[in-house]
Amino acid sequence: MKAESLQSSTARNGKSAHRPASSATAPRAVLRRPKKLQAPLAANATTQPEHGDPYQLQGLDRVVAILDLLGASDNSLSLAEICQRMGLHKSTAHRALMALERTGMIERAPANRYRLGLKLYDMGSRAVEQIDLRSRVHPHLRKLALRVGETVHLGVLHKTRVVYIDKIEPINRRVCISSRTGTSNPVYSTSLGKAILAYLPSEEVAKTVSKIQFTGFTSKTLTTPTELFEALERVRRRGYAVDDEEMEIGTRCVGAAILDATGHPIAAVSISGSVTRLAAHCVPAIAQHVIRCSQEISSALSVEAEGGPTRQ
Repeated sequence: MKAESLQSSTARNGKSAHRPASSATAPRAVLRRPKKLQAPLAANATTQPEHGDPYQLQGLDRVVAILDLLGASDNSLSLAEICQRMGLHKSTAHRALMALERTGMIERAPANRYRLGLKLYDMGSRAVEQIDLRSRVHPHLRKLALRVGETVHLGVLHKTRVVYIDKIEPINRRVCISSRTGTSNPVYSTSLGKAILAYLPSEEVAKTVSKIQFTGFTSKTLTTPTELFEALERVRRRGYAVDDEEMEIGTRCVGAAILDATGHPIAAVSISGSVTRLAAHCVPAIAQHVIRCSQEISSALSVEAEGGPTRQ
């Protein structure tokens, strides 16, 4: 007799449900009932986040991880490469990629490969515009651009890259630097990145450098940790960093760190121009303008932090 029939019969006879069952019927009743109870219990269990984190959303975490992976890669990635690097099943990764592509956060490259989409650039540009540091520093950058007649950048460190959060082009300059606000470049091939790295604590520098995947953009790009450490030592001695055609042939940049009241680098400012205008013998003189600007910004930010008035 089935467990349901046994229960109904017991109820009709008005006898206790706890009456011992016969050996022939007891195993069926005990084994079949949990099957009906297990489904709702399992469904409830899936709503509980792992590791006790009430804000963990596995699907969202996975999507963000895919965006981070594509953002850190210099090339578009295939579905197989994404699965391999993230340890995901093909169907799981494919669903996440389709959702991201539908929203415009990623886009399909040739040969069914994936890269970040333009919607992220638009969102990043808005985020950059909302950064308070940019508005506080912008007047200083404008003065520097007028003083030297070259392109001025403001950048901050993000993992192993430098993000450009402000840029000022000189007036009446026909040839402009190709960088854009909201984009980023590797820390080791930019004067901004090296200027910031040079003044970080040694443990933090070592940790950052260990995560860098060096790529040679030109014949002058630093391609090993040893070369980068030597360059950082030169930055500390001179007080400024140089990108000597390391990112792009024909372009030279000079950067200096912006420090907070404790001497910790929070950003960097740089001057960029062609190697003909920023000739090697002119670099030390140009660097003094950059250093002066970075020091003025550092002082102004320190005064603001203490609650005092600022002067432009």
